[in-house]
Amino acid sequence: MSIPLENDVPADPPFQKVRIDYRTHAETAGDLVASFPGLKPEQLPDGQGWAVETVAISTHNGTHVDAPWHYHPTMDGGARAITIDEVPLDWCFRPGVKLDFRHLPDGHVVTPAEIDAELARIGHRLSPREIVVINTSAGGRYGQPDYVDSGCGMGREATLHLVRQGIRVVGTDGWSWDAPFRHTARRFAETGDASLIWEGHKAGREAGYCQIEKLHNLEALPATGFTIACFPVKVRGGSAGWTRAVAILPD
Repeated sequence: MSIPLENDVPADPPFQKVRIDYRTHAETAGDLVASFPGLKPEQLPDGQGWAVETVAISTHNGTHVDAPWHYHPTMDGGARAITIDEVPLDWCFRPGVKLDFRHLPDGHVVTPAEIDAELARIGHRLSPREIVVINTSAGGRYGQPDYVDSGCGMGREATLHLVRQGIRVVGTDGWSWDAPFRHTARRFAETGDASLIWEGHKAGREAGYCQIEKLHNLEALPATGFTIACFPVKVRGGSAGWTRAVAILPD
């Protein structure tokens, strides 16, 4: 369920662009022989060294898990927010539930009532620690110029509605758990209400939770009956960690 890290794909805004420099086996032969005095490149099999990549990325590029520290310095009403290396691993290997919101327009902010209606449609009652992922129209736009602006988002009330039922990890196939910034900026310009900005993320001040962003292939999943594994890379004191998220289905 993870997207690849790759150059020249509009999976992030310009300020968060990925850069990967690739060096081939032939280009690195000199690096390898430098570690072994007297060795010449032509003595290596076919004169080849190793393939290696140098990557300049943010912890929020690619499919990643956000820690509460990303949203605010505190969580749960004043406790220090946990960083990604402090996230309990048992949060990250749990039964999954998919909510299908592909029919909702870009920029729509999902409400608690819409969550409950979708749960009723799929005939599921949430249990604590399940991982809830939302399938939005953004999933079908990955790789296209409008991906970052696509899909619905989860607002403060919808986020708290899930967390208050014991959910600790959620996910989306959009660039952000919140509605895309382009649509939120329009609502802010119309109302002047700053509480609309990043409201889903900022709900973490009241109740700590993690979110997976930029998931992929959610349309291939059933509504229930699968397990999600989304262990984050352990970045000391980090606000997020990359994950190779997978859905495990029965044979």
